[in-house]
Amino acid sequence: MWNAAPTSAPAQRKGRYAPGSAAHPAKMLPRIAAQAISTYTRPGDLVLDPMCGIETTLVEAIHLVRSALGVEYEPKWADLARLNATSATRQDGTSTGAVHCGDARKLTQLIPAALHGEVDLVVTSPPYENSVHGQVRSTRETGERGVVKKDYRYSHDPSNPAHVSTDPLLDAFTEILVQCRLMLRPGGMVVVTTRPWRERGELIDLPSAVLAAGKQPASLPPNAASPSWRASATAV
Repeated sequence: MWNAAPTSAPAQRKGRYAPGSAAHPAKMLPRIAAQAISTYTRPGDLVLDPMCGIETTLVEAIHLVRSALGVEYEPKWADLARLNATSATRQDGTSTGAVHCGDARKLTQLIPAALHGEVDLVVTSPPYENSVHGQVRSTRETGERGVVKKDYRYSHDPSNPAHVSTDPLLDAFTEILVQCRLMLRPGGMVVVTTRPWRERGELIDLPSAVLAAGKQPASLPPNAASPSWRASATAV
């Protein structure tokens, strides 16, 4: 068990993330990313997040003296991720992070070939259904009747995997894991942080589905390295 929330999420991000970061609909807790990085890597190792959002993984990796790579589908969040990574580098002064904008299902096309097979750790989180995302304010906070919800969409791009139903999402995430496999060094680790939710009373067990996706056999391109790797899912 990881004690990932000894303080609130805003307290964990205070002074380390650029203004506007709080508007992302599905932010990973910094403490979770830091715990995974500390547990599975050493200083100087290379950490990747293929669905990086505002780049929590990169920020925490840089502060822990690791190099970091991120890929983000939406240009808006990719720009913000670059700001966060740059700020972390300025604060830390030793490690760097690079953010690429594009579809993580084409990860090996987005990241330079020299880094293929060099990643020590992948830390990421798949998107959830809109009902799980966003910020909620009650009547007591707003003075208005009912619950107000905001910042629950990544964008309005229908091609974003975050906007599809669960089965297509898992298909896309499996493709991303295949790409991650090609990025990992032999013995590299994948950590996926995720959670279940209920939709019209039905339990959506995303952690189990993510583990199943990680165990899917995948054919690699000719002459590609075949690293051994394990997938871990952390429910939060």
